[in-house]
Amino acid sequence: MDIERVGVIGFGLMGGGIAQVCAVHGYEVTVLDVSDERTARGADTIRARLERDVSRGRMTQDQCERTVRRIQGTTSYEDLGGCQLVIEAAVEELSAKRDVFKRLGTITAPDAILTSNTSSLPLSEMAAASGHPERVIGLHFFNPPYALRLVEVVVPERTNQPTIDAAMAFCDNIDRVTVRVKDTPGFIANRLLVPFIFDAIHLVESGTATAQDVDQACKIGLNHAMGPLATADLIGLDTLLHISESMFEEYGESRFKAPTSLRRMVSLGHLGRKSGRGYFSYE
Repeated sequence: MDIERVGVIGFGLMGGGIAQVCAVHGYEVTVLDVSDERTARGADTIRARLERDVSRGRMTQDQCERTVRRIQGTTSYEDLGGCQLVIEAAVEELSAKRDVFKRLGTITAPDAILTSNTSSLPLSEMAAASGHPERVIGLHFFNPPYALRLVEVVVPERTNQPTIDAAMAFCDNIDRVTVRVKDTPGFIANRLLVPFIFDAIHLVESGTATAQDVDQACKIGLNHAMGPLATADLIGLDTLLHISESMFEEYGESRFKAPTSLRRMVSLGHLGRKSGRGYFSYE
């Protein structure tokens, strides 16, 4: 299958980053969000990132302008009808994602590939909602997508081989490094990462060490680029909570149970970087 136009659902941090990656590599991109204000803000954020790349000599001004022109915002699902591949990057809630895939199943072409950027939720349920499970696959990009090259390719049982082949070829075309994984909650990275983050949170909750010292120990002692608590803030504490709840429900293991302080901060609206406050302050 020749993929020329990519649809992205959600113009937030992940959706905008995915759209940027696709446009940089020559794809026409249509990005759907709930309002013109959100699509305009998402487009402005991408332009600002690209302009920084120009100032740092990573791309020319002409490349920047051509990339920006490849991205079109919309509030209408009908505008995704001509896309050969659609990437859902909406809120990490299964009911919302099922609704998205149900709509995509009615408006896209019979051979269009429908994908989700979910970090933990079951692809099989989204596939069933679409009515076309054979052409549904997971493409889990990492945050931020324009900087981190890994994509977990999540393959539900009913996905056919042409869909798998086309998805892998697409990832190659946008210069991503892929790993394949079965459709299980948390996939590879989050099954390893979430308990690690939770152990770091428990150290802070117990007064064993400060958040700053926990992260410093991991960065210097373990050679991590970013500490686990700063990583939690980057992911978004609400998203992290959704991921953990999905995995705890599936596996029933205490290591996936969200710590008290995480739940408390989410209830208070302290969601990490995107809200200006999490385990660290960004205000």
